[in-house]
Amino acid sequence: MVKEFSSEKALQFTESVIREMTRICLKHQGVNLAQGFPDFPAPLEVKEAAIEAIRADFNQYAITWGTINLRQAIAEKFAWYNGVTIDPEREVTVCCGSTEAMISSLMAIVNPGEEVIVFEPFYENYGPDTILCGAKPRFITLHEPDWHFDEKELTRAFSNKARAIILNTPNNPAGKVFSLEELQFIADLCLKWGVVAVTDEIYEHILYDGAKHISIASLPGMRDQTITINSISKTYSLTGWRVGWAIASPSLTAAIRKVHDFLTVGAPHPLQEAAAAALRIDRSYYQTLAREYQERRDFLAHVLEEAGFKVYLPNGAYYIMTDVGHFGFSDDLTFARYLVEKAGVATVPGSSFYSHPSLGTTKVRFCFPKKMETLRLAEEKLKRLKESPPPHPSPRRGEGKPACR
Repeated sequence: MVKEFSSEKALQFTESVIREMTRICLKHQGVNLAQGFPDFPAPLEVKEAAIEAIRADFNQYAITWGTINLRQAIAEKFAWYNGVTIDPEREVTVCCGSTEAMISSLMAIVNPGEEVIVFEPFYENYGPDTILCGAKPRFITLHEPDWHFDEKELTRAFSNKARAIILNTPNNPAGKVFSLEELQFIADLCLKWGVVAVTDEIYEHILYDGAKHISIASLPGMRDQTITINSISKTYSLTGWRVGWAIASPSLTAAIRKVHDFLTVGAPHPLQEAAAAALRIDRSYYQTLAREYQERRDFLAHVLEEAGFKVYLPNGAYYIMTDVGHFGFSDDLTFARYLVEKAGVATVPGSSFYSHPSLGTTKVRFCFPKKMETLRLAEEKLKRLKESPPPHPSPRRGEGKPACR
């Protein structure tokens, strides 16, 4: 008998489905509309700031929780854009991307056996992050087409066992932007039960059709009961730099900093200096960013509809969720593999965003942080679906490959 060396925690979730689809896409030399990274350059002035920081020998360890220059820049931006004044000395922890900021934050506040409330469809890291903390994720479904939650269901999820709720607004993968009314409903429950809101706001500037981003930390009573997570990855097209942060009250920050210190020590020093420059970029940049992303969204949505997909038009972020049930495939994973192998376009199976695969078995997600020529190439490839319909597969089984079980 072969001894099982994997931990019980590791056995509860799979490898990243998103990264797996990228590998399959590379194998078939397809167009990658699966993994959410831009294929266009970051702002020149930010890249120049990184080069200058390296030349100026900002190449050794920075202060564990971030350079004072970056923490001050984070505080400045959080005040003018998010409407919350914070102390850069005691309320900011710079991390290795928002991914590390999330796991550091959860490990700092959640005890084994407690519950973390997670909206689904979710970014695939949230469930495994909860499991790695020894906690139990409690999933609340967002219902299409507008991705609303059932207030009664959410209310039942709050109890003495609940320690935190993870919010992602604008949301990946659905593109939902939580309204003030929804956030106030969540805040009232957090305040009643002493639950910490851990909110991932990395798409805060990518908004469409007049949608407004609201940080739950700005609502009455929530400043000291919220951990706000963000990074430079999405707004400034710097997903490979891995510079993010967590903003929280001094007591929460003290706990986060201890976990962060022993997880990663610190984020790259020269890139922190450049991140400070990014956060102080001219504010017109954000209007241009949103406008250009809306053009991409509208273009890809039209392409997908022409190819026969049912499109759920997002209000924020840079993803489009679609329904593909009418194509007749057995499940979303089978369809996604067919699409990349036969049409040359990579997407993400919808079941990877749900705790129960059946909720996503007819869905796939596309991303559009790409040059227009990349999206036009995808358009040409997707035309094959209409011109040469796929062979009729077996009936749907309602199975996929979720990130966590």
